[in-house]
Amino acid sequence: MSKARFAILPLALLISGAVNAATVNPFYAGVRAGGVHYADFDTKDYANGTYGSGAEGVDRDDFAAGVFMGYNVTPWFAIEGGYTWLGEVTSKYDEHHDQGKIEQQAIDLVGKFTYQATDKVDLYTKVGGAWQFTRAKGFGATDRDDSLIATAGLGAEYHFTDNLSARAEYQYYHNMETKPTGTDTKLNWDANYYGVSLVYGWGAPAPVVAPVVEEVVEATTVQVEPISVTMPFAFDSDTLTAEDQARLEPIAQRLVNFPNAELVVIGHTDSRGSEAYNQKLSEERAKTVAVYLMKHFNIDASRVKGEGRGELDPVASNDTAEGRAQNRRVDVTTPGFEIQAEDAEAVAQ
Repeated sequence: MSKARFAILPLALLISGAVNAATVNPFYAGVRAGGVHYADFDTKDYANGTYGSGAEGVDRDDFAAGVFMGYNVTPWFAIEGGYTWLGEVTSKYDEHHDQGKIEQQAIDLVGKFTYQATDKVDLYTKVGGAWQFTRAKGFGATDRDDSLIATAGLGAEYHFTDNLSARAEYQYYHNMETKPTGTDTKLNWDANYYGVSLVYGWGAPAPVVAPVVEEVVEATTVQVEPISVTMPFAFDSDTLTAEDQARLEPIAQRLVNFPNAELVVIGHTDSRGSEAYNQKLSEERAKTVAVYLMKHFNIDASRVKGEGRGELDPVASNDTAEGRAQNRRVDVTTPGFEIQAEDAEAVAQ
């Protein structure tokens, strides 16, 4: 007689530190439905002591359904009991005539071990026993048999809310059996249930845990004021002079002393020339200043923002030579920001 073997997930994994998915609902109940597949049929004829496969002409699949209820002893372990209708094993004389049917049912009592894979998904395995009772109809007689058998299963559970979840699972029932009255033949087989479940949980509220109050030490901050410099340019020029470079020294020191400081460079022109030409010239002037600071003071490009505004943003009238000279410029700024007091002291030293 062949004997099926099965394995369960290692308990060491299930009770590891990752299995801390506490539930607020220790009691739960559910319904399940799916299919059942019968396998490993064996027969024993007590009259002559012979054995056989007993699987000829047997319909191996049927519908299955059940109800269950459980209690979460810990976040990772529950005790679960339930009733499952495991369908009918049908034996046929031929494709048109049934020889007999064996109804099969089981009452389970299992331990359920859970591993929280994500906030929403649990993986679990079940192992325990089941009281199986079968009723043979046909075969020339009617009989009922019952016995204690082993059962185990595994599955995944998805939590829609704290109270409602769904499962997809498989459960194995080992060595279902019957011996119709008036015969000398005993029939054994295994039932393999697979299906889905809907579960509702309820019970005691989650324990109230007093919050840990940590002393917060407020850090003293210092406001670093912005620095701005206006760089004048000659007519139709984007060249920096030595005097211009000296004007940029405060800006450069700010950028070196404070690695989080940013640089904003905006180029301008007077109104002489076409608008398109002036736009390009203003961009070149802004680029000249930015490249000088980045190259000579090792300023990363990610800290620099630049643009050209052409003749669109004058500070004086373009009708006079003096006004046009004021408009040919680049505005250079490091915006203000806050830093910790100790950082400011370190820079000052």
